[in-house]
Amino acid sequence: MFQDTSLLDKPVREDVIRELDWEPAVRSTEIGVSVKDGIVTLSGVVDSHSAKRAAERAAARVRGVRALSSQLEVKPLEPTGRTDADIAWAAANALAWSVQVPQHRISVSVAQGWITLEGSVERPFQKGAAEDAVRDLAGVRGVTNLIVLCPAVPARELKEQIELALRRCADVNAQRIVVEVDDACVRLWGCVGSLSQREAAERAAWSAPGLRELSNHLTIESQDDSHAARQNA
Repeated sequence: MFQDTSLLDKPVREDVIRELDWEPAVRSTEIGVSVKDGIVTLSGVVDSHSAKRAAERAAARVRGVRALSSQLEVKPLEPTGRTDADIAWAAANALAWSVQVPQHRISVSVAQGWITLEGSVERPFQKGAAEDAVRDLAGVRGVTNLIVLCPAVPARELKEQIELALRRCADVNAQRIVVEVDDACVRLWGCVGSLSQREAAERAAWSAPGLRELSNHLTIESQDDSHAARQNA
């Protein structure tokens, strides 16, 4: 029987708007929200990358969100007047102070407020931590992350570590997730209850040393599917 998806999208949109209102790091009045078939699109302008990420995380938390398209544009409120040399100096210090970033492994260059990171690390989260350390510095217009991963972990060990990480994660049901590993390239299969759970599983997997590439094929279970599964159990 045909089901009007717009009737399902309306409450999802209302919940996303409420969640954005609830998030203190976001000026929700500057963000537009549209939903089609459970896919949420955020549009508008925010004043920082941290506000952009906060809005994206808030939308992903909402039940019924199947996917997220972020078209938010970052525009600082005021010009900072910082030169590229000032930004490079601040970025180098931010990397040096970050406990998650290996020392003396990453180089920084800046052109017209845009930071480029180069070097090598052993863990994927270290690559992300380096970008996070510099992204919100005053005067930064964007970041190009060219840091490469240089892991050397056997596929069986990598698979075991990721499965353990998923079991430790309180936000996901590891029994419903299958991990496949092929030469340090990982694929996640299975079903989760929300977009935020899908992202939590991906974050848990990315924390494993030796991971070079990740394909997330986890599907999001609808409320109707979850109800039917409980009835059949």
